[in-house]
Amino acid sequence: MPEPEPKTCASCGRRIEWRKKWARDWENVRYCSEECRRRKVTAVDQHLERTVLDLLEQRRGGATICPSEAARAVAGDDADWHDLMEPARRAARRLVAAGEVEITQGGSVVDPSTAKGPIRIRLTP
Repeated sequence: MPEPEPKTCASCGRRIEWRKKWARDWENVRYCSEECRRRKVTAVDQHLERTVLDLLEQRRGGATICPSEAARAVAGDDADWHDLMEPARRAARRLVAAGEVEITQGGSVVDPSTAKGPIRIRLTP
C-alpha cells in the first residue's frame, strides 16, 4: 500500500510527511509538531493572513511583498514588528496551502516548507 499524500500543518503551513507512528490516525493529523498543536492559529495569525492579501491586492498584477510589510502593518506604531516576522511567514505558508499566494526567492517560486532566507509573496496567477 502506498504512503498517503502529505498534508499541510494547520498552524505553520509546512508540509507534513506521513510517518508510520501516525498510520492509525493519519486522517486526524493536523499539526506537524506539539509546538504547532499548542500554538494553533491565533487572531493575530488570521489578521496577518488578511493583511498579506490586502497588501497584495493593492499592488499591480504580479507585484510582491515582503512578510515584513504585513508584520509592520499589523504591529502598528505600538509594537516591535520584528516579533511578527515568523508569524507573517507562517501566514504566507498557510496562504500557499490555500492556493491564494506563491512564495518566491530570486523571482522563482519555491517550496514554502523548505525556503530559507528572505522570501517574497505574490498572488497566485
